[in-house]
Amino acid sequence: MRASGSSSDPHNAYIDRDLTIEGASNGPLKGLTFAVKDLFDIAGHRTGFGNPTWLETHPPAARTAPAVQALLDAGATMRGKTHMDELAYSLNGENVHYGTPVNPAAPGRIPGGSSSGSAVAVAAGDVPFSLGSDTGGSVRVPAGYCGIFGIRPTWGRTNLAEARPLAPSFDSAGVFARDAQVLRAAGTALLDPASKGPARLSRGLLARDAFALAEPATAAALHAVLGSQPTKVAALLGGLPEVDVAAPLAPQGLGAFVDWMGVFRVCQGFEVWRAHGEWVSAHNPSFGPGIKDRFAMAKAITEEQLAAANAKRSLIRSHLLSLLGSDGVLVLPTTPGPAPLVNTPPAELDAWRTRLISLTSIAGLAGLPQVSLPVASVEGLPVGLGLIGPPGSDEALLELTEQLMEAWAPAAKP
Repeated sequence: MRASGSSSDPHNAYIDRDLTIEGASNGPLKGLTFAVKDLFDIAGHRTGFGNPTWLETHPPAARTAPAVQALLDAGATMRGKTHMDELAYSLNGENVHYGTPVNPAAPGRIPGGSSSGSAVAVAAGDVPFSLGSDTGGSVRVPAGYCGIFGIRPTWGRTNLAEARPLAPSFDSAGVFARDAQVLRAAGTALLDPASKGPARLSRGLLARDAFALAEPATAAALHAVLGSQPTKVAALLGGLPEVDVAAPLAPQGLGAFVDWMGVFRVCQGFEVWRAHGEWVSAHNPSFGPGIKDRFAMAKAITEEQLAAANAKRSLIRSHLLSLLGSDGVLVLPTTPGPAPLVNTPPAELDAWRTRLISLTSIAGLAGLPQVSLPVASVEGLPVGLGLIGPPGSDEALLELTEQLMEAWAPAAKP
């Protein structure tokens, strides 16, 4: 596998733009093309996983990942493997080895990661949809930053065989798209139909404490969209009462989303080291500064810390399941604001990351599906609106996404 040249890949989205597999002759995705994040195996090709040492130390794949195959079987044709953050352990999209894919919606700003190239390929118009993965926000964050749609499915509803893990109890394959109809079609093709849950979501809940994590201009822009078609939105989401989602867990020390973020980082980090610590120790790969620091943090997490975090994670999940019931949908910002500038100083980016993961860990800790809708902008920069549903409600979320976009058209364009 090779990095594609800039002349044929002006946005630096691809590690191999020429890798093509024709889809089935018929199917719901017939006529569509898609790109694939370079952590999914393609038979006969090496999977790079965002790091040249990984690429060099692993043989060509014996089998194509079922997630990729599901899209091919639905009629879509694969067009290229895309860049990603190293071992998927970042939300930035800046890769010290391969460079930063250019965010078409916000040049000079990061595209988000770890599914950076997959998001950029869609945002640039190369393909109508693409395949990514989401552990801590790796589909939702690039979707928000690049002004496109993205779905992180319910944990366990997508097949991650022959896909490199990050933290297996959080990992999920996900889809980016430029329009809601394609997102729904591609997302449905990826999902296991046997685990389908609620057929309809009708009880919206506005997460007041999640909106408090957003920059004021971002919160205002999203509120403006939500209030722009009150009759239509009420028909879909009801009265949208405001709730403080984390506050009921205050007696357990989990009354703020930053506390949830701390739980997430421990649970995720322990799994990351368990999945990749042996390889990291054996090969001592060159990592970018943020990646290197996170692996060092992950290595230091103890069994005792994990046990305490898992107990809190269980409380969070039970609380969210009770809040959502079978028909609830939590409405919140996808990210705190527009994408940060490329080469933002590490200290500033770390502070941003804390707020960011405080938002993305809500769905992640409970294994819930979340869609990001590109409905607003701040000074010309896209920001996304997130919808979180109960387990298995992915199809209902995708349908709701279509309905909301129809209600807001043409106003809901960044």
